[in-house]
Amino acid sequence: MALPFLPYTVVGIVHLIAIVAGADGVVAATKPLLMPVLLVTLIVALPPAARRGGTALWGGLGILFGWLGDVFLMDAGIGFVIGLGFFLLGHIAYIVLFVRRLRLGRPRWWSAVYALWFAALLVVLAPHAGALLVPLALYGLSLAVLGVTASACSPWIVAGAACFVVSDSLLGLDRFLPGFALPQADLAIMLTYIAAQGLICWGAVRRERAAALLPAVA
Repeated sequence: MALPFLPYTVVGIVHLIAIVAGADGVVAATKPLLMPVLLVTLIVALPPAARRGGTALWGGLGILFGWLGDVFLMDAGIGFVIGLGFFLLGHIAYIVLFVRRLRLGRPRWWSAVYALWFAALLVVLAPHAGALLVPLALYGLSLAVLGVTASACSPWIVAGAACFVVSDSLLGLDRFLPGFALPQADLAIMLTYIAAQGLICWGAVRRERAAALLPAVA
């Protein structure tokens, strides 16, 4: 199962090393490759019968919108807002995936921490968001729902959603909070983002493969 994820892992590692090394050309070349490679990984790693099902559809949409978000976020101007819009759509696709395909039960009690996180983030960023306050609030709400719905899924999905929240929180603080100066902020943002997407994909594939084995076991 791990072999299909090797190309995504390699591209991700190269991208992260390029950030540390300051190799901007390599960073710009590898970032748009991450999600297409992960999309191929998802399709290849899923059992054949699941490649036309809901996991492939909603997981594929989450990855596709993530790719569009990656591309537009490379533009520091209006592209940033458009990129956030695509990431919002990606979060919605993942939420549908979690609820309709990957859910193991009800959201866990501890997922209330995402509501507290959402409130704290708004308090911190609202004075500096300006005209983007409403879009940022909607985006933060989608992240909170992502975390809550993920809590009803496997630990891989839980970890992936948590990494998404960390990555996007760091991105928001880096872009909007004056004086925020995390060393290697870009590295931390991309490390948690790459992990988030990979863990969600890994968790979805594991769930579908386990489901494919059930008839044989029975």
